[in-house]
Amino acid sequence: MYETKHEKVATKMKNPVLTGKTAFVSGSGRNIGRAIAVHLAQLGCNVIVNGSKDEQAARETAELVARAGTQALVAMGDVSRSDCVAEIADMALSQFGAVDIVVNNAARRPHKPFLEMSDEDWHSVVDAALTGPFYTCRAFLPGMVDRGWGRIINFAGMKAIGGYFEGAPISAAKHGVWGLTKALSTEFASKGITANIVSPGQIRQDSETQDDPARAAKIPTGFMGVSDDIAAMVGFLASPSARFVTGQMIAVNGGQVT
Repeated sequence: MYETKHEKVATKMKNPVLTGKTAFVSGSGRNIGRAIAVHLAQLGCNVIVNGSKDEQAARETAELVARAGTQALVAMGDVSRSDCVAEIADMALSQFGAVDIVVNNAARRPHKPFLEMSDEDWHSVVDAALTGPFYTCRAFLPGMVDRGWGRIINFAGMKAIGGYFEGAPISAAKHGVWGLTKALSTEFASKGITANIVSPGQIRQDSETQDDPARAAKIPTGFMGVSDDIAAMVGFLASPSARFVTGQMIAVNGGQVT
């Protein structure tokens, strides 16, 4: 069985295609976000590592980024708040001068029956998964436009797009960020900026040492994905090779459909 490797191997790849670029990755303290941060570093990127609560986890990710030979900045803050995003942007631009790649990975996924949902339950999810990407894109797009190059990579999710059972705000937010992504792709394509969305399927968390047999049995490949599978797709979308890919939702799910 394939094992996730980003915590074991954090060395720069040969001919890194993103040398000199800087990426912001929200929710990058662990799992998919950590894998993305490390993979982008291996491709030559400096990385702004972000989390909202667990600073120690974010610093561990930053150490892995540094091990790959690039610079890391830990910028804690809740991306669902505009004031926090403004502070993060100030820190990032002060240290690196520019942010070329924005990866909006942060999300909240509580489960609750729709009729038991409070206003706070709803806004907590939608603000993180939809309003957060709006804030981060608004903060970093001007610099991308000035430089004539940029990458925006947002996240959906197979269950969210199919309809999340007892997760109405998750599905609503992820459909919303899909609409945001398509709108940005059309508005900024002529500026050298692409915007795409990745939709992961059944992904094993880094703390899990083996697949859940019941979940794996539903996947045509016969096994669950790992964080590095998602990071590899993000790395491609961030690369110069993906210059003609924009406005797309790309499913990384082992062939599973809803």
